[in-house]
Amino acid sequence: MYELMIETTFCAAHQLRNYKGKCEELHGHNWRIQVYVQAERLNDIDIAMDFHDLKRYAKEVTDQLDHAFLNNVFPFTEINPSSENISRWIYDSMKKKIVEETVRLTAVTVWESDSASATYYED
Repeated sequence: MYELMIETTFCAAHQLRNYKGKCEELHGHNWRIQVYVQAERLNDIDIAMDFHDLKRYAKEVTDQLDHAFLNNVFPFTEINPSSENISRWIYDSMKKKIVEETVRLTAVTVWESDSASATYYED
């Protein structure tokens, strides 16, 4: 089994609704995103997936969030823009973009700081 990972970043502000603490106030992060894919075999040029394509897909997804107030970006208008929900949203968005038959998206990790992250994956 092969596993590939790319990293990208974006900057955005948010505030958690119904949270009692500092995170209820408007604040921002330099978010770091890690996208993981797996492949059981390599393609005809001996790669699992082109890193360039994976990075491009991640950029297309995160560009929708970059320099935004996340609470105003759907679906975060309806659900809290928590790291957990952001990781799921990026996962779901990336899953639609990865069409290679031999590759499957396995996880997305969202870092809101150097020491705090949330990961979403499906069983």
